[in-house]
Amino acid sequence: YFAPLRNLAPGADHRAHKGLNNRIEGSHRPTRKREKIMGRFKSQRQAQRFLAAHDQINAIFKPRRYRLTANSYRHARADAFSLWDDYAREMTA
Repeated sequence: YFAPLRNLAPGADHRAHKGLNNRIEGSHRPTRKREKIMGRFKSQRQAQRFLAAHDQINAIFKPRRYRLTANSYRHARADAFSLWDDYAREMTA
């Protein structure tokens, strides 16, 4: 309905793409990006294995910012990276 939109809000930016306002697809964007890099999943099992590990790692490195103060967020990120360094050191030893 472009004509009424032009009359009601002439300066409005209206983008009509099927996925722009779809909140579910937006929430899957990081997964879709990772899937594309991997060259698509070959089976449901492979997808489930990847998502199970990815979810745990993502939860460590991306704490919910809206629930934390800036100082707490910095500490959480620092803790996550030190934990990851310890794991990496363990795996190479």
